[in-house]
Amino acid sequence: MEFIVNNSQETQNIAQKLADLVQAGDIILLTGDLGAGKTTFTKGLAKGLGIKANIKSPTFTLIREYHQGRLPLYHMDVYRLEEVGGDELGLEEYFNGDGVSVVEWAKFVADEIPVDNLEVIFTKDSENPDYRKLSFLGHGSRSQALAQALSQSLA
Repeated sequence: MEFIVNNSQETQNIAQKLADLVQAGDIILLTGDLGAGKTTFTKGLAKGLGIKANIKSPTFTLIREYHQGRLPLYHMDVYRLEEVGGDELGLEEYFNGDGVSVVEWAKFVADEIPVDNLEVIFTKDSENPDYRKLSFLGHGSRSQALAQALSQSLA
């Protein structure tokens, strides 16, 4: 399933729709180049969950936790783990916890990621800096159902 967005507000709108559908234990992987819109998407998801905090990329802290909304949001940016992996971080506690986990640069902790996850791939257009293609891939039954429900809610 793919969606075309023309600005950051459209990216956030899709994420807000997804926020209505997520449940505790859902894992969302955000894949794309630097500046592709991954944190913008997370801002929309947080807003949809009712989180009013300023959402910033956790590049240097690795994980930011937000507990003010309908569900806790665990925002992870594991880019800095490219050389070492994440087996010592206890990521499974987040993935199996009471909130929604959003992971940027998940390829660097691929061995830690549960099989059932929703991957969102951000593709930029070199000619139009605001244009993005967002591709949603559900890996596992829960995430496939989540992707399908999102498609129906955006139809």
